[in-house]
Amino acid sequence: MSTLEKTETLQAKTIAANTQISGSQAVLEALIHEGVDTVFGYPGGAIMPIYDALYDYNEKLTHILVRHEQGGIHAAQGYARTSGRVGVAFATSGPGATNLVTGLADAMIDSNPVVCITGQVFASLLGTDAFQETDVVNITTPITKWNYQVTDANEIPSVLAKAFYIAQTGRPGPVLIDITKNAQIQLFDYEGYEKCNHIRSYRPTPIIRKEYVEEAAKLINSAKKPFVLFGQGIILGKAEQEFKRFIEKGGFPSAATVMGLSALETEHPLHVGMLGMHGNYAPNVMTNECDVLIAVGMRFDDRVTGRLDKYAKQAKVVHLDIDPAEIDKNVKTTVPVWGDCKETLPMLTALLDKVDHSEWLQQFRELEKEEVKEVIFDELNPTSDIMTMGEVIKELNELTGGNAVIVTDVGQHQMVTCRYANFKQSKSNVTSGGLGTMGFGLPAAIGAWYGAPDRDVIAIIGDGGIQMTIQELGTIMQFGAKVKILILNNEFLGMVRQWQQLFNDRRYSFVNITSPDFVAVAKGYYIDGAKVCERKDLKGALKTMLEHDGSYLLEVMVGKENNVFPMVAQGTSVSEIRLK
Repeated sequence: MSTLEKTETLQAKTIAANTQISGSQAVLEALIHEGVDTVFGYPGGAIMPIYDALYDYNEKLTHILVRHEQGGIHAAQGYARTSGRVGVAFATSGPGATNLVTGLADAMIDSNPVVCITGQVFASLLGTDAFQETDVVNITTPITKWNYQVTDANEIPSVLAKAFYIAQTGRPGPVLIDITKNAQIQLFDYEGYEKCNHIRSYRPTPIIRKEYVEEAAKLINSAKKPFVLFGQGIILGKAEQEFKRFIEKGGFPSAATVMGLSALETEHPLHVGMLGMHGNYAPNVMTNECDVLIAVGMRFDDRVTGRLDKYAKQAKVVHLDIDPAEIDKNVKTTVPVWGDCKETLPMLTALLDKVDHSEWLQQFRELEKEEVKEVIFDELNPTSDIMTMGEVIKELNELTGGNAVIVTDVGQHQMVTCRYANFKQSKSNVTSGGLGTMGFGLPAAIGAWYGAPDRDVIAIIGDGGIQMTIQELGTIMQFGAKVKILILNNEFLGMVRQWQQLFNDRRYSFVNITSPDFVAVAKGYYIDGAKVCERKDLKGALKTMLEHDGSYLLEVMVGKENNVFPMVAQGTSVSEIRLK
């Protein structure tokens, strides 16, 4: 049965209008009407009525009991990233709700559509410092797209409809709904559920200004050295095909942000690499050589721009974005194109001249050869006995054919993976971009698998990050998510160590990290695994991991002091990128 058929079947079984139900039942009814099939959560006293109602909804909703609320929201993020739908997480009041904070901040900066539902103490106890009471609404206001506290069950259907609408429209983001215990228990006359499609004070998509599209087309058509930067907005807008038609008609060299990876297949002839601090040499250097810079669905964050006063000063800038707040925020725009890129890109493409930019593209390829010679070849084909992270990713590419979902934690392994992983289809790169949350990888991979259960999901994690949320192995054990866990162990907090080596005279202050026997820990959770210390065993071990029917943990020992290059040092221009 397809997801749509399943959703229609479940909706047919929902409670009829003009029936008296509890607030807790209304919450679950809302989820079903919104097409939710999976919820990640952890029960507690203040949300217990919702969990009691959930007992009767086992055939309608799959609930995944995580081992920590942070794991729950990261799983909801992973689910949203691979499914393209809204991720949902439950938590109780007090520490349960505050444990969501890191994930909410992560989802906010990375534009992940997530709805979190938290329990709260009885309304009569609000403000009394009751047991497990925290003011979660004020705590999370800066890190949610919208939040709201419900104290009356009558509000629940309309508030949740609004929550789902806000979370997934316009620039997506996290929403938190805090429901007091009395509202969960309260019986009320249920009038049915109506999805929200309009809020008077909220305009998710700005009005497209046709004159700006025309102005942008004129500027692009006059360019001798046009350069496209693309971000996650392409994926969120489901505009991958529109984007491909745009760059192919113009023959534009195009580079991805970390979050934009997989929006365009890695091996596309116009794909010139990744932008940013540890991005590729050519796109960083050529940012300060192009004459027209075309940004699509990206926000010019500091890891992409380096020093703003030295960033693309020679270029005219065309910025396509759904969020008007991003226009001129960091980089002054010559022509803004507001709107959903699924709509604006075809309008712009229709006005483009078909121009040959092959000589300009070749300049990128020449710089690419320099990077291959100085960095990439040795990283992917090391001659020493010590394995590199890059060669592990190279072997993985050959085995997966670029078709796997790759979920990364945060650190050196993340940058190496983003640099070298091949992506053939969209929604294949799941990582914590803006917040850089260590501990994201494992729970996000669990959610990613539930969002795309028919795909191989591989979590690539460092020896530091895995220990932040390692308890989520228990979630895998209990519910059977078929996640492949690849730990790249360099016995250091590698990215911090790299900075200490380069900028603090090798004063390695508290970056040596001792790890447990990860394979033994996994076996304690009934998850099979292996450890690789020598190159001769690597390919076979990766093959075993991928072919294993179920979850699997593979630990690979890599060089302790290998660094990730190229690198744009903090406070420098992108054109000052270091190859060594």
